Amino acid sequence: MAVLKIAKLGTPSLRQVAQVVPPDKIGQRSFQQLIDDMLETMEAAEGIGLAAPQVFQSEQVTVMECKGEQGFPLTILINPKIVGFSPVSAEGWEGCLSIDGLRGRVKRAVGVRVTFLDRDGKAHELDATGLYAVCIQHELDHLQGRVFLDRMSDMSTLTQLEEFEKYWRTEHAEVI
Repeated sequence: MAVLKIAKLGTPSLRQVAQVVPPDKIGQRSFQQLIDDMLETMEAAEGIGLAAPQVFQSEQVTVMECKGEQGFPLTILINPKIVGFSPVSAEGWEGCLSIDGLRGRVKRAVGVRVTFLDRDGKAHELDATGLYAVCIQHELDHLQGRVFLDRMSDMSTLTQLEEFEKYWRTEHAEVI
């Protein structure tokens, strides 16, 4: 496994719609290696989600995991589609491995239903809420060429990480 370079804001791959992964490619060693490398990269960067465009790959695959009491399990989504949104939304802090040192408030649905293929190519449907749902929406945005900045309705909440930690972080602030 290898830690991959993370694309930063301004990199063209972050603003392009990622290609659908052909089902016959999923079992290939090179694709499985990409998934493993993405997992290692996400862990090394201390992130909770990573999409293939963030490692310069135009493919519809994302990995995510958040350990801890309020976290969610290791999840690999290939060719994911959100097929349902909760009618309730909430605003929360977001950050991104491709946008160093910034946090901003983004309004997202508090729940989603997503269909996807797993790393074995099996079809699934998943209902997610809370931080899990937010992370899914955030990572699937990357597959459509969007970043969290595009979802911010109030740019005055855009904050440098040091100031976020000093003035805005609370014990209960969820940040992705």
